[in-house]
Amino acid sequence: MKVSKIIIGIDDSPYARNAAAYGFDLARTYKASVGLVHIVEPVIIPPNPADNLTGIPMDSTMGIQEAELNDIQTTQSQMIIERTIKEFGEGLEVTAFTQYGLTSDGIIDCGKEFKADLIVVGTHRRSGFDRLISGNIVEVLVRHSSIPVLVVPFTE
Repeated sequence: MKVSKIIIGIDDSPYARNAAAYGFDLARTYKASVGLVHIVEPVIIPPNPADNLTGIPMDSTMGIQEAELNDIQTTQSQMIIERTIKEFGEGLEVTAFTQYGLTSDGIIDCGKEFKADLIVVGTHRRSGFDRLISGNIVEVLVRHSSIPVLVVPFTE
């Protein structure tokens, strides 16, 4: 098996940091280039919901317009990517991707665009009700990716 390009999916969690450390170590071992991807999932702002007690419309945006929210999310994504590259990427060729949309689809799309040989992601080890509510990105990745997926469990 030849591994020359590795995509690492990150967010701002200890699970993703753990997976990034593992993925960058693999990249060094195989002398592979790294694609670092952070997905910005859309925030849905409901149209002026009414307070249930008074019926008065409430501002659910807290004064933030959708364009401002997108700028904030993009800036935060760039900071997460830059911090991860600084922490783990020394001496490696790293390509950064900020993708907008569903996390699993975005990681798969970036993997294809990067022509990755391997996708590395962390897991939250969710189960039960939490998994039902939040879904399982890793499960979707494993089921739908044509690129092999390495799931790095988080251990404290």
